Amino acid sequence: MKLKLINDSSVQKLGFSKNLRQGFVLLLLAIGLLGVTTSSSVAQDRGQVQNMLMRTLTVSGRGIETIPTTLSEVRLGVEVQGKTATAAQQEAAKRSNAVVALLKSRSQVQKLETTGISLNPVYSYNNNTQTLTGYTATNTVSFQIATESIGNLLDESVRVGATRIEGIRFIATDSAILAAEQQALKKATQNAQQQANSVLGALNFTAKEIVSIQINNAAPPQPQPLVQYEAANRLVNAKATTPVIGGEQKVEAGVTLQISY
Repeated sequence: MKLKLINDSSVQKLGFSKNLRQGFVLLLLAIGLLGVTTSSSVAQDRGQVQNMLMRTLTVSGRGIETIPTTLSEVRLGVEVQGKTATAAQQEAAKRSNAVVALLKSRSQVQKLETTGISLNPVYSYNNNTQTLTGYTATNTVSFQIATESIGNLLDESVRVGATRIEGIRFIATDSAILAAEQQALKKATQNAQQQANSVLGALNFTAKEIVSIQINNAAPPQPQPLVQYEAANRLVNAKATTPVIGGEQKVEAGVTLQISY
């Protein structure tokens, strides 16, 4: 801050007394010193902030929570062949209606929907000659049900007309997954803090405060299929109840901490 000195003659022109002139000069000097002190304080604070940001440790922690899978996501299909397209489609519709009626009669069945309908010609080959022999019609539905109830339902579905079991996935409920994500985040945060304490302790540094927190996207659970199409024929001829046992599901989360020291 630059000060412009005022001499006595200038002050006299303004009509000030000598004492008043001296007080006026002292006031100007005080204002100048205050400006210099303030600038110095701001610069010092800025330097401290920069120093704090430069001395930081960034650590990433992972948390995993394992939960039981209590739901089964099932895909059932009806596949039939007929001499004509109409015959194949009508037979597929008849069997599919029986399967759907069975599923709707069970209150445990949720999210029932049609996932596929197809009609394809079937050819035979003899002496390099292609001959149309019929048609294949396929209808597919999917639904969810408690795993403990799926065994009997699969057997009954096959008896009323289902010919394909395209897959079963074990999944957890939405509420269970949400709760698991919260626990995984807590574990990830604790893991990150433990890493920071180990590193800073080995270097004889002391953690001061957390400068930033970043939550990484949790890895979505990946249920594994249990029954594939090849298992359908065994289920068609089975007389005993088909055993279905659920597994476990992992939910992962990540947290990144930036800690000053």
